[in-house]
Amino acid sequence: MPNLENYFLQIEGAKVIDSSISYSKYVALNLSTSNEKLSKIDLANAEIFENFIENHLLENNAKVAFGGYNEVRSLYNENNHFNAENRNIHLGIDFWIKAETPVLAALEGIVHSFNFNAGSGNYGPTIILEHTFENQKFYTLYGHLSTESIEDIEIGAIFKKGETLATLGDSSANGGYAPHLHFQIIKNIEDKLGDYPGVCSQKTLDFYLENCPDPNLLLKIT
Repeated sequence: MPNLENYFLQIEGAKVIDSSISYSKYVALNLSTSNEKLSKIDLANAEIFENFIENHLLENNAKVAFGGYNEVRSLYNENNHFNAENRNIHLGIDFWIKAETPVLAALEGIVHSFNFNAGSGNYGPTIILEHTFENQKFYTLYGHLSTESIEDIEIGAIFKKGETLATLGDSSANGGYAPHLHFQIIKNIEDKLGDYPGVCSQKTLDFYLENCPDPNLLLKIT
């Protein structure tokens, strides 16, 4: 397959959250096991987690908190959706901001699939776009959306780069999390429809890092 990572480096950066918010208003958020602050809060409580995010944004005069690629997180340890397979390494970038924030298509593409991935810890409403580069296909996944985002969408619908694709969901729809977007790049989606692992185990990490390159290569936040 042509080198997708080099392609991303050569093109203009993209945004996947409200285009009116400058990257200067983004602040990194460390949700890894190295962040001792996290041991003092109940991450499973969406309201407490949302307050934690809001305080982090206020302290840094920011509007969006982001991060998480290849990050080992304790957040998943007590959730049956992940712990049965020892999955705790995050494969996308999360963007933490209030529910109903517009979500944008990172690149021009067509709707490959969508689904409501129900259950605690899951994506909730999810859209996957298909893109083409040098006759090869790759995909971008947008998880934790609002239920309205998938009510009228159609397979094959075309979205331009930067066009509003969806809005963010709240904890009642998004798997029980504080509102955020999970954004992930996927080279080979195999037979998956409306879903793809966003968290992996240590034993599968090499495969998933190769198949899911760092989204910041495309977004160019830092």
